[in-house]
Amino acid sequence: MTEDPQKKHNRTDPAGAPRQDPIADLLSRHPVLILDGAMATELEGRGCDLDDPLWSARVLLDHPGHIRDVHADYFRAGADCAITASYQATVEGFAARGIGEEEALRLIRLTVELAAQARDEFWAGGDHGDRSKPIVAASVGPYGAYLADGSEYVGHYGVSDERLAQFHRPRMRALIEAGADLLAFETIPSLQEALVLADLLEEFPGTFAWMSFSLQNGRQISEGTPLEQCALALEPRAGIAAIGVNCAPSSAAAEAVAVLAAHTSKPVLVYPNSGESYDASTKTWHGGESAACGDMADSARAWHAAGARLIGGCCRTTPEQIARIASVWRA
Repeated sequence: MTEDPQKKHNRTDPAGAPRQDPIADLLSRHPVLILDGAMATELEGRGCDLDDPLWSARVLLDHPGHIRDVHADYFRAGADCAITASYQATVEGFAARGIGEEEALRLIRLTVELAAQARDEFWAGGDHGDRSKPIVAASVGPYGAYLADGSEYVGHYGVSDERLAQFHRPRMRALIEAGADLLAFETIPSLQEALVLADLLEEFPGTFAWMSFSLQNGRQISEGTPLEQCALALEPRAGIAAIGVNCAPSSAAAEAVAVLAAHTSKPVLVYPNSGESYDASTKTWHGGESAACGDMADSARAWHAAGARLIGGCCRTTPEQIARIASVWRA
């Protein structure tokens, strides 16, 4: 796959000035960009009750400092990128709690501010060797996350492109206005939603995003569309700076990375969950291969060998596991 390097790594902002792709910038200096791990797992460890349709976004209402502290833990563990707590923070989701649009947008912007504050305080705290200053990726979870019924692992919403665009646009605008370095379209279960998000990105010149899918298996996204088809569909989209998978078991991740690497010129990202299974009806995790994820360093080497350049963890992973990943590429 080939793509014009100038078009791929630079876009223009509304004033016409070129903007550098933050992923390409970091990868030009480092072999791997280390992502963070689970936010919800760490918040629960701090005593937060996430049994709520807003999930980790509910902590924005009463204990936002806990979110900042989790980001700080991941930066100290070696993360080059924080993913904000906006996965389930949407105007419509907050509205269901009686929160008006203006306040909802403030809370959405707050997710970026908390991550940036943690990053800036960490960076000001001492000598970081050859590390580059970390970036903030603003999470844009799928429409199914708002439904809070596990639809992000199925993908068959039965809604129009217009409905998806109407749902996603206000949050994307708020996150960009808050100063996120890029957007993280994550746990996307359908090609329809991925293409709607890629189209919406064009409404915000100069903004980059990664696209990360949830998986049915190592070769298909959750709705059943082949990963190869997804990669080819997104290849011409200059604003999509990386493509990959997240919240999938490690056992499927390496195969998925290899498939994507063979069909895209974009950097490939992977941040699997612990390998346990999520029960949407009870909102609990069960069984799986979590013990096998104990040494994330070995898994990270395998994902990198398969073609991944951005590597981290998703649900049920920890700062300790991110530190193991970081140890592979840092002394």
